[in-house]
Amino acid sequence: MSSFDRRTFLKTTGVAGIAALAGCSQSGGGDGDGETTTSTSSTTSSGGETRLSWHAGGTGGTYYPLSNEFKSVIEGHTDYGVQVQSTGASVENVGSLYSGDADFALIQNDIAYFAKNGTGIDAFQDNPIENLRGVATLYPETIHVVTLAESGIETLQDLKGKRVNTGDLGSGTQVDALQILNAVGITQDDFEEQNTSFSQASEQLRNGDVDATFTVGGWPVGAISDLATTEDVRIVPIDGDAREQVKDAASFFADDQIPAGTYSGIDEAVPTVAVQAMIATNAEASADVVENVTAAVFDNVDELTIKTDFISKASAQDGMSIDLHEGAQAYFG
Repeated sequence: MSSFDRRTFLKTTGVAGIAALAGCSQSGGGDGDGETTTSTSSTTSSGGETRLSWHAGGTGGTYYPLSNEFKSVIEGHTDYGVQVQSTGASVENVGSLYSGDADFALIQNDIAYFAKNGTGIDAFQDNPIENLRGVATLYPETIHVVTLAESGIETLQDLKGKRVNTGDLGSGTQVDALQILNAVGITQDDFEEQNTSFSQASEQLRNGDVDATFTVGGWPVGAISDLATTEDVRIVPIDGDAREQVKDAASFFADDQIPAGTYSGIDEAVPTVAVQAMIATNAEASADVVENVTAAVFDNVDELTIKTDFISKASAQDGMSIDLHEGAQAYFG
């Protein structure tokens, strides 16, 4: 495989606006708002330590803090150093894995499938990312449709004619949002679409600049928690016929719910749907490195504090949508 940089990868997709994901601007992704930082792929320092580049998501989601917990566990149980980078999450991270800018990354299982098979969304249509490999699935990436309590929006159908932030342009969140809306008969002509990071979307809600936002991430999502401390929020349920339509339209969606008390003012569980967060790598990664990193994480889950109800060796292949890396296969057997 040629060693394209991320700009080359994104250029070859031919998608309007997706160049923003090349790391030269701020962008939001499947699990958080992105920030521009410097990328470093796997290297060996002068002291002989292997340095691994781990691409996460934005600081407003779950990917970034969880990735930093993985960093601590890996560095505590291997000889590897880990550099965690805040990014635009799923779609950008696939490009970074493809190019070798990242050794490991967190992505959504649906985005992984689309990327590996060159289908599903424009970013990967007829451009399969053939070197993408799976390591493990982690936890449900819950779909949050957030509005203010005073908005009058109570169902997905109420989003017609509204200003809706569907997540950053080209991100996994935008993909999921448009799939969900299309599944219930709402096209992009039926609402005013805006695209920003999770944190910016919450500010838009607070300021009255949008009527609702889509956020995809493991609850609690930091940006929503922050918003709920100052505003009365409502999370729009995805249930009944709407839920069945969504699941029929895209097999990656599964039943989920946001528990009561997850966010301030949300006193009853909210039914919704979810995809899965997963760790991914590329085919060029060393089998020994992947096996050792996988073992460090899943042999020491008790050292994690985030998503511990979901992350386990027993469930780490649930919803795996692409081929496993040989190093992960050696660990899981």
